[in-house]
Amino acid sequence: MQALAQYLIQTFGLPVPLSVLSPLLGFMGGVVVLTAIAVQAMYLIWLERKVAAHMQDRLGPMLVGGWHGWAQSLADGIKLLLKEDIVPAAADRPLFLLAPLVVFVGSFAAFVCLPFGDRVIISDLNVGIFYIIAVTSFVVIGIIMAGWGSNNKWALFGAMRSAAQIVSYEIPVGLSLLAAVMAAGSLSMQEIVAAQDGGIHRWFAFRNPFLFVAFVIYFLASLSEVNRTPFDIPEAESELVAGYHTEYSGMRFSFFFLAEYANMFAVAAIAATLFLGGWQAPWGGGAPIFGVIWVIAKAHFLVFVQMWLRWTLPRLRVDQLMYIGWKVLTPFAFACIVGTGAWMLVFKQG
Repeated sequence: MQALAQYLIQTFGLPVPLSVLSPLLGFMGGVVVLTAIAVQAMYLIWLERKVAAHMQDRLGPMLVGGWHGWAQSLADGIKLLLKEDIVPAAADRPLFLLAPLVVFVGSFAAFVCLPFGDRVIISDLNVGIFYIIAVTSFVVIGIIMAGWGSNNKWALFGAMRSAAQIVSYEIPVGLSLLAAVMAAGSLSMQEIVAAQDGGIHRWFAFRNPFLFVAFVIYFLASLSEVNRTPFDIPEAESELVAGYHTEYSGMRFSFFFLAEYANMFAVAAIAATLFLGGWQAPWGGGAPIFGVIWVIAKAHFLVFVQMWLRWTLPRLRVDQLMYIGWKVLTPFAFACIVGTGAWMLVFKQG
């Protein structure tokens, strides 16, 4: 955001000191991101209903709002706002009330370092990807708070499953991202995208076979990180009612939904940034104004694949989930790191 402030001052000659303009732009960026997350969540909920319906030979929402029921998610959001916020009598009240906010803040904070263009980023940290991995891990704390604070055995079982699952799959996620970081030589999200300039053949997912495998590993492991099928056992309806948010209602319940769909978009945007060229066009270059469109288009394609898998694959058992994480994805992620390093030595980044 400081770079954007400097650019605006130099380009338009704004009579505002950098120390004032930069925090102001940061606050405005936070408001924009928060609004975008809410709108994005409503859109993705509607989209998932339509995708599920068409895969099952149904129509999905059709009435509310007119064209294909586009306002159904808006109506549901208003309904949740008007519902009573119930706190169970035996619940740990402070933990129960705070948990949805902790989960949402962990998801919201990840957007600080997501680049949507050459200068369209809230904060270009030099350890951007490391920061994102750290703050998204914060979500599991809120999930455990929700399960324990609810004083409900199904919620606690779901929270325990989620904690074990997220902690396990953070390892292949981090290792697969490390392969892309090695190729770029930087932890900055902006510099990682800049290293992929030059067309689709320069994108890390297509630059060498090890990075392509790392991309696949990251995408599969990210499904587990956001509790999506086939890794959705923390909220397995047939076993745990609704998992860690069983006892929640009203607006607090909607915070969990907002966080889930914000996480879906965030992990897809990270994959688009580190492996699919970020804001770069497939043919390279392009007008900077289209960078935002390219990032959103790539991320939405990956979100669609997440939905596609949900309505195609069955849910894994707990032992199968742990086996895939520890004995399949993690060893292959290590192999990708070694292979990427060897490839860079042999071909000298060319």
